[in-house]
Amino acid sequence: MKTSIIIDRLQDHGIKPSLQRIAIMEYLMGHYNHPTADVIFNKLYPVIPTLSKTTVYNTLKLLAYKGAISEITIDEKNVRYDAEISPHAHFRCKYCGNVFDFPVKNLSSVVAKEIDGFLITDAQLYYKGYCKKCKTKASQLY
Repeated sequence: MKTSIIIDRLQDHGIKPSLQRIAIMEYLMGHYNHPTADVIFNKLYPVIPTLSKTTVYNTLKLLAYKGAISEITIDEKNVRYDAEISPHAHFRCKYCGNVFDFPVKNLSSVVAKEIDGFLITDAQLYYKGYCKKCKTKASQLY
């Protein structure tokens, strides 16, 4: 992915680009597996040995707070991160634990900014079940 696209995205969200922020954003924009902070750290540390877990966690919090990425709380154990910020749902496989983007028609019309005087700042739609690869394995369990 071009560094200029990543820098533009950061700046569009009011985030000052740094080597670490660019690397984390680049990883998220190039990997659609909804990684955790630990996964991101473990993938980037060999390339950026000065990177700390604290920097990764703080950067992810900043990116999410500024709206450059989404935090996904579909997994009861870990927060996951997604660079795709357009309205979409997520699906978590109960067998393998992978999280997938899940298209839902007209989801953007459901995600309102204000309902009955409540200001909506985040809306998440999750599905759980068995992915295409695991549904046969899962059916053997029942």
